[in-house]
Amino acid sequence: MKTIIEPFRIKSVEPIRMTTQAERTAKLRAAHYNLFGLHADDVIIDLLTDSGTGAMSAEQWAAVMRGDESYAGSPSFARFTAAVQNLMPFKHIIPTHQGRAAEAILMSLFGGAGRNIPSNTHFDTTRGNIEASGAFAHDLNIAEGRDGQSEHPFKGNMDLEALSAFMDRHADTVPVVMITITNNAGGGQPVSLANIRAVAEIAHAHGKPFIIDGCRFAENAWFIKQREAGQADRSIPDIVRDCFAVADGMTMSAKKDAFGNIGGWLALNDDDHAEAARVRLIQTEGFPTYGGLAGRDLDALAQGLSEIVDEDYLRYRTRTHAYIVERLDAMGVPVVKPAGGHAVFIDAKRWLPQIDPLHYPAHAVACRLYEIAGIRSCEIGSVMFGRQPDGTEKPAAMELVRLAFPRRTYTQSHADYVVEACGVLQSEIDTITGFRITKEPKAMRHFTSQFAPV
Repeated sequence: MKTIIEPFRIKSVEPIRMTTQAERTAKLRAAHYNLFGLHADDVIIDLLTDSGTGAMSAEQWAAVMRGDESYAGSPSFARFTAAVQNLMPFKHIIPTHQGRAAEAILMSLFGGAGRNIPSNTHFDTTRGNIEASGAFAHDLNIAEGRDGQSEHPFKGNMDLEALSAFMDRHADTVPVVMITITNNAGGGQPVSLANIRAVAEIAHAHGKPFIIDGCRFAENAWFIKQREAGQADRSIPDIVRDCFAVADGMTMSAKKDAFGNIGGWLALNDDDHAEAARVRLIQTEGFPTYGGLAGRDLDALAQGLSEIVDEDYLRYRTRTHAYIVERLDAMGVPVVKPAGGHAVFIDAKRWLPQIDPLHYPAHAVACRLYEIAGIRSCEIGSVMFGRQPDGTEKPAAMELVRLAFPRRTYTQSHADYVVEACGVLQSEIDTITGFRITKEPKAMRHFTSQFAPV
């Protein structure tokens, strides 16, 4: 059959409260034009993030009931650890309440004033934790990754020549080399297995640990299977194991590719680093066998890790985004191509060339999309990345609107609704104006800044 259907049945439903455009305009104004400030029940289709917003399976809910809440030595932790190590062969698995906690602990080990940490593209919380430690985050994505129209199959790849040159210049101040799979900030684009191995080789040649931010590891493995030579006949679990076999550790938000509503982990091979990480975990998260999570959460994640590598699911997941990208592209809406693994990305810089990047064209699109159709999305552009560590501001490399689809939550008709809403916005695109920031925090400003129309 040509039609790729949802590979699941719906067993429980949650009602959506329908709102009028006038109501949404008032709600947006009351939230100071920051979509993070909206109440979720005022949103019709919530594509703000795919983090923790997915639907758990019947087996995961059954696993919740098996959860053991012992403070130390819970069997839930043993099941969780076994599930992680089945896919990621690391010696030490340290649970955290979510990915940013793992990043914070990692930076307590490797961050510090004057240090430089390269990656393909650091996402917001990773960058925030690096900069909070006093270190500098450097993005070394390949040039195709900054070109929304490039059809390069692995636009998330690290620029190997740039990394080699960077290490030759800065090795003394580089404590660790990182890479994120898939590359969220660059359009949800995958990283090839060959590139992962090459980055590991460069890091190890300079005596540096190599750490993978693996929160969308299964989607990345699916793209490797589909696009990389020699990988088509291999299983997703085997590809995943190969990706992590060359790494010295990983951070993980299990709210993405583990079907969790909460959770994450830091994995390490080095005994001394793991011991220091566990001390920090006890100070900030909890005992090492629960790490800020309930036992039922650990069991739900263990089950989710067995479900996320299912090829029927991954085929459906990626095809949903490709379908929307194809329809938007045909309508003339500029989108990042090829379609990414977890989201559809609209290229607001190309869609709204009349708006100065520092008047935040992607934010303008996101706000208007909510007013038109009640769709909440996320700006990934100069609001998120424009503020520099020295307090100055400059335009981001790309001005993107991310429509991040929760896992197993929405259906085909919801996807068609999103496409239709973008068509309405397309009809009035020349009338859209930008925004200015009226209030912002010192860091991570996109979460809580307040805006006003220009």
